[in-house]
Amino acid sequence: MAGKKMAWLHSPITGGALLVAATLAALLWANLAPEHYHHFWHATIWQVGAGAKGVHSINLHAIANEFLMAIFFFFIGLEIKRELLDGELSSVKKAALPVVAALGGVILPVIIYLAFNGGSDTARGWGVPMATDIAFALGVLALVGSRAPLALKVFLSALAIGDDLMAVLVIAIFYTSEINFNELLYGLIGLAILGVANRFGVRKLWVYYVAGLGIVWMGFLASGVHATIAGVAVAFTVPSRRGMAMNDYLDKLKQLMHSLEADRHDKADVLSKHAIKTLRKIKRLSYEASNPLQIKEKALHPFATLFIVPVFALGNAGIPINQEIMSQLLSPIALGVGLGLLVGKPLGIYLFTRALVALGIGSLPEGITWRHIIGAGFLAGMGFTMSIFITDLAFVAEVNQLTSKMAVLIASIISGVIGYTLLTQSPKVADK
Repeated sequence: MAGKKMAWLHSPITGGALLVAATLAALLWANLAPEHYHHFWHATIWQVGAGAKGVHSINLHAIANEFLMAIFFFFIGLEIKRELLDGELSSVKKAALPVVAALGGVILPVIIYLAFNGGSDTARGWGVPMATDIAFALGVLALVGSRAPLALKVFLSALAIGDDLMAVLVIAIFYTSEINFNELLYGLIGLAILGVANRFGVRKLWVYYVAGLGIVWMGFLASGVHATIAGVAVAFTVPSRRGMAMNDYLDKLKQLMHSLEADRHDKADVLSKHAIKTLRKIKRLSYEASNPLQIKEKALHPFATLFIVPVFALGNAGIPINQEIMSQLLSPIALGVGLGLLVGKPLGIYLFTRALVALGIGSLPEGITWRHIIGAGFLAGMGFTMSIFITDLAFVAEVNQLTSKMAVLIASIISGVIGYTLLTQSPKVADK
């Protein structure tokens, strides 16, 4: 019963609803009290650093984008690693369709964006329309209900994970303007330490947190490589193997359970020393039989989707809707981003999937039609969180950032509505 009561914490509908609420709150705040909104997020809280490298100001916006989003990317890294080890990306056969679909959903939006901005100062924003917001996409898909087969949910999830992996690579390679190699070496040494710890079977997660934050994250942040990449890198060092076989676990558990027989009929709230000691042994034993990666991913899910992403939206979706911004809606940036998400995403996913099936390399999962693929493609066009994140990396001028964010917001809403409409009009398919 308790598990069912807490199921809402992991529901994509909950995460999507909070994201919508945070976005609306940001828009209202930024338009009703723009000075207060800007001061709240950008006022200096404290300063660090001195000497030749100067002083680095810390504000709430930086905390959300560089620290909290690093944790979010750590969560994304855990998801990617799990999918690569034992999920829809764990074999070529399984991964072919969603990865190729994700590739199409990256390439075509980039082409559309560069068709409007190629050769100009705004060409750097080509990465903005390539991203998918998995929280929004899966949230809308959950609202579709029985008209969305389970296989479609698996396909869209795997596609979004593949999309996230490509986005991480793009951020690491193309949105790192200057690298300080000494600091980067410091971060890489931290990664090497964690890799060795994993190799020698260190399963204490605090080791990975301390080294991940104190060495890897700090090193990457100081190096110029975006700190979110540190989150993904550290996630890949988290142990993903169980410490003992299930047979051994059950045998030892039976022995410990047998030793508790003496306390079976003890109704007192205060346990005996023997019972406390045995229960602690069972807890340690259960941890040894578990997968630390899966434990952490499950634990982080509510924090990432119900706190980090809404906080990020609250601090980044505050777009002042004024005449200046509205006049930019037909600018190359707005058209490139908007059409990239609204047209490039679904069309790229559909064409690349169709080509793979036509070549006989892959096939549609049972119960999925081409209408489902197109509908999922439009849901993938909801690029909100990741697209806004890349916007801040791609553009320096505030007007360009705001224009891009407005285009992302409008395109994401339209894409979601079209995707939802297409899928709700699909025939119900009974999953086998």
